[in-house]
Amino acid sequence: MTGRIESTFQRLRQTNKKALIAYLMAGDPNLADTERLVVEIEQAGADIIELGVPFSDPIADGPVIQLAAERALRSGTSLRKILVMMKSLRKRTQVPIVLMVYYNSIYAMGLETFCREAGMAGVDGLIVPDMPPDEAGPLKGPAAAAGLRLIFLLAPTSTTERREYVAKESQGFLYYVSLTGITGGKIQNMAEVGKNVGKIKKVTKTPVAVGFGVSTPEDAAKVSAMADGVIVGSAIVKQIATHQQDPDMPVKVGLFVGSLKAAMRQAAPRQINRYNL
Repeated sequence: MTGRIESTFQRLRQTNKKALIAYLMAGDPNLADTERLVVEIEQAGADIIELGVPFSDPIADGPVIQLAAERALRSGTSLRKILVMMKSLRKRTQVPIVLMVYYNSIYAMGLETFCREAGMAGVDGLIVPDMPPDEAGPLKGPAAAAGLRLIFLLAPTSTTERREYVAKESQGFLYYVSLTGITGGKIQNMAEVGKNVGKIKKVTKTPVAVGFGVSTPEDAAKVSAMADGVIVGSAIVKQIATHQQDPDMPVKVGLFVGSLKAAMRQAAPRQINRYNL
């Protein structure tokens, strides 16, 4: 069954464009602002939204996203409240939305209950950073029943066998982590990223998106030449933190997202809008 994620990659592929996947921490600084931000950054050029679920022990996240999680938790954000917000969002946008959620949060809610309610709320996919595909058995059935794509991660250190296995298991797209460690770092070797993405694309037709270390429009342009999608997280979250007291914060974040998308479009005719004139 073709869902919003697959349709987005198909549409972009037909015009030789790449997906900009923008990460936000849900509830940072509050859920009302998150809802405004999703609508704004979609208009600015984000093709897929990755919404982080705040968690007290985010092992994959660097300091920028850890602080965002703390702000979200202080504002009273919870997984159930995020799903309520999703229902409201779906009245305003059909942009694909993926939750990045740690397994403890899913387990606490109950696998079947979570997947059912997430599917009903309009969530399209799940990234569970502390759950590799080998351990995802209990989640696969409930996720499939709810129409949720399970998106898995590959690292630069992955073996050939591992690449083949994860590529076979990942749905919607495959998340290639461009560097070892946590979010918020800097890609040191673009050539190495390109080589590894090439190896992955040889064993799968599933789109490959690159995340971790993409922080500038120049980074986004370079990565988009190699992969099907570019994931930007910490750099966007920094913009939110910088402008969080500004009533025009969503617009200012949108301007940054627009600059990322404009750089990715550099080989194509530029679309004129308020974000990239």
